[in-house]
Amino acid sequence: MRAKLTITALGLLSGAAQAQSLDVGVELPSMNVAEYHRPYVAVWISHPDHTVAANLAVWYQLDDGPEGHGEDWLKDIRQWWRRTGRSLEMPVDGVSSATRAPGQYTLSFSSDDERLSALEAGSYVLHVEASREVGGREMVSIPFEWSEDGEAELSDTGSEELGEVRLSIHQ
Repeated sequence: MRAKLTITALGLLSGAAQAQSLDVGVELPSMNVAEYHRPYVAVWISHPDHTVAANLAVWYQLDDGPEGHGEDWLKDIRQWWRRTGRSLEMPVDGVSSATRAPGQYTLSFSSDDERLSALEAGSYVLHVEASREVGGREMVSIPFEWSEDGEAELSDTGSEELGEVRLSIHQ
C-alpha cells in the first residue's frame, strides 16, 4: 500500500478542541469486473488503543433487496463491526446512508457536530473500511492530532477496494 503524508501544521494544546473542522475524502475506484456490487463503507475515528471515539458514516443497502436485509451484511465491514457496529441499532440518524457508486466523496464535519463534539485534544486515528460482495475488504487508517488550532492535510491510498483517502483538518 502506498502512503503519502503532507502535514501542514499540528498544534498540540490541552483541553477540548472546539475550533476545528474536519473533511474526509473517500475515493471508491471504478473496477472492470464481471459482477460489481457497491461496497459497504464505514468511516470512524478511534483512540490509539482502538476504542471508538466517533462514528462518522456507514454506507450500506438501506432497503431490503433480493439478497435480504442490508443490515445483515454490515458484519462484513469486519473491523468496524467488531469495534462498534454490533452495538449500534441501525440506521443511525446522521451516520447511516445508502451505498455509493464509484467516485470521490467528501464528508464535512464541524467541531460542534454531535459526532465530533466529544473529541478532546489528543491523538486519534481515522479509519475508512470497505467491503464488497464478490470483492474484497480493505481498511485505510490515518493517525492524526486533534487540537484547538492545528491544521493538517493527510492522505493514504488503498490498493483495491479504496482509492485515496484524505483527511483535512482546518479552522
